[in-house]
Amino acid sequence: MRVELRSVTKRYGSTIALNQVSLNLDPGQIVAVLGPNGAGKTTLLRLLSGVSSPDRGELWLDGEGFDRDDLPTRRRIGFLPDFPPLFPEESVLRNLAIQLRLYEADQPGVEERVLQLLEELELLTLAEMPAGTLSRGQAYKTALVGLIAADPELWLLDEPLASGMDPLGLSVLRREVRRATALGRTVMYTTQLIEVAEGFADRVLVIADGLVRAFGTVPELQAAAGAPEGQVLATLFGRLHETRL
Repeated sequence: MRVELRSVTKRYGSTIALNQVSLNLDPGQIVAVLGPNGAGKTTLLRLLSGVSSPDRGELWLDGEGFDRDDLPTRRRIGFLPDFPPLFPEESVLRNLAIQLRLYEADQPGVEERVLQLLEELELLTLAEMPAGTLSRGQAYKTALVGLIAADPELWLLDEPLASGMDPLGLSVLRREVRRATALGRTVMYTTQLIEVAEGFADRVLVIADGLVRAFGTVPELQAAAGAPEGQVLATLFGRLHETRL
């Protein structure tokens, strides 16, 4: 999915979460959104998912204006928040069935795909357990199974690498993200971990104080920052800290 933001601004009261943000994202890419707490990272994902709407500016998907009330378009987008909204009294399988039905993804073969992912993520023995009994990492992995099985065109993952998942979950996540982008999906995830963004992204978006501070491939950012290889994002963050003092 091709994503475009045109001068998007979002306020929460007197706080400007995003300020005149303009971006173009091409299909088949992994985009890491890097920034400190309160930078506007989660707000960006919420706007792209349709959970929130911008106060100013426009969102365009595949060349058409994004109407958050257009359910067929919303089904093309998968948003996995930091704390996934599962039904605590329902079982893991029931939660996944609800998620897939919302995406109209309960097609032939999807059950086998779900069971395969549950087994890989060591959730199969918990399949009949209420979601409210799961640990944070298990809950995130459950919601991740639903997202992977639904396979939307735009994946939006909020802090997936800091959500309590174990190394097995992270390994499956990385594999499935690469598979998705090879099929032309667009994947955007937020993180505060510089080494993760530098090592697992086709492009890196650096946000601070609601403003886009840098956007490009690591080599592009390296050339612009004049930083040594392996220290590009750390150099950028150091300069941002100096300007905020």
